[in-house]
Amino acid sequence: QVRLVESGGDLVQPGGSLRLSCAASGGTFVINSMGWYRQAPGKQRDLVAVIISGVTNYAAAVKGRFTISRDNAENTVYLQMNSLKPEDTAVYYCSVYTIAPIRRTYWGQGTQVTVSS
Repeated sequence: QVRLVESGGDLVQPGGSLRLSCAASGGTFVINSMGWYRQAPGKQRDLVAVIISGVTNYAAAVKGRFTISRDNAENTVYLQMNSLKPEDTAVYYCSVYTIAPIRRTYWGQGTQVTVSS
């Protein structure tokens, strides 16, 4: 059973920066992809960024402002968020897809990011 622990959410002013972290643990597993999603109140959960074998993909709304990276040795994924806007306010969820020992998607508990003056 893979466990994901997220950190880094906070209250920040518009134009500010935050760095989210998500560490995967819980035995031996092989990760195929790691990503971040977000869900604002009353809205669906949307993809923010994903990294697969070093290749990154971003939602149009965050491209150029957010950067996803991965530390393979630590099974940790990061989301560096710059030039934050009020519309970035949401609960951010880490997602990991494993291919061994089973193919499964795991989710973190979520971390709140609030962008407000």
